[in-house]
Amino acid sequence: MTNALTRLLQERDWLLLDGATGTNLFAAGLMSGDAPELWNVDQPDKIRALHRGFIEAGSDLILTNSFGGSRYRLKLHEAQARVRELNIAAAGLGRECADDRAVTGGRPVIVAGSVGPTGEILEPVGTLAHTDAVDAFEEQIAALLEGGADVIWAETMSSVEEFRAVAEAAANQDAPFCATLSFDTAGRTMMGVTSEAYAALAASLPNPPIAIGANCGTGAPDLLRTVMGITGAAPEAVVIAKANAGIPKYIDGHIHYDGTPELMADYACLARDAGVRLIGGCCGSMPPHIRAMRAALEDRPRGSRPGLDEIRASVGDFTSTHDGTGDAAAEGASGRNRRGRRRG
Repeated sequence: MTNALTRLLQERDWLLLDGATGTNLFAAGLMSGDAPELWNVDQPDKIRALHRGFIEAGSDLILTNSFGGSRYRLKLHEAQARVRELNIAAAGLGRECADDRAVTGGRPVIVAGSVGPTGEILEPVGTLAHTDAVDAFEEQIAALLEGGADVIWAETMSSVEEFRAVAEAAANQDAPFCATLSFDTAGRTMMGVTSEAYAALAASLPNPPIAIGANCGTGAPDLLRTVMGITGAAPEAVVIAKANAGIPKYIDGHIHYDGTPELMADYACLARDAGVRLIGGCCGSMPPHIRAMRAALEDRPRGSRPGLDEIRASVGDFTSTHDGTGDAAAEGASGRNRRGRRRG
């Protein structure tokens, strides 16, 4: 399937993604517990500013403000009847900014329709039926495409069941899609999926995603180790890395991330050298981080595939002794943090 993203990947060795949505919207006045998706109609200028900030910093791809745009997430805000409206608006704002030559300078910018998890647990572990999850994802995906998204971007997924559901929904809408899972401290997702298992699952689908990878998680070191597991298991895959800007700390009533632009620049180059082609930031990543990443990727020569010691020395230590695969795969499983978080 040829689309705007695959065409750009044919021309470029790597593409720079954007940074955090939530972190930047909180800085713009969003209150904890509020639905960012409502800002697509209530505060559109602030969403435009978010996208423009990342494009001007060098992003080649921006994610729409629609992470929680499914009926299940919007139900928490009594907005489940507004799925189509809010997702069309989200994609439309991204499209407007990506098509504005005054912002892009004429370079192509991809609009990726963000689709986050439902917040529910699918059968057989939970109660949400596969068909209901597919229907909800399809409703959201259809609206994002109608609003102008180039590609669907499923992110922060954790279970095989939910990944299969969003993949089926994308296929039903004939939509190109990418997907990232969020891996925890034991090198697995909240529901126990490893990087190797994810790579194998994605390749087995009748409609495999354009790109697979990891986002959010516990910081750049762990995420780099995870994507190295993916590139090792599937060297032919187009791989995504979207790491948090350091570790969150609660200071003066607010969450702050301690990752500097310099650290994120080092992370970006390590990701590129590990075989990642779509590189961005997640929670805590602001335009200065993205700008530093762009400069480093353009200025520093490509290096050899990094080892774990090089990653540790450059961007910090790992939070566990292994990546959840191999002989020690069970280590730390009992201590995984069972969380259903919104990407930052």
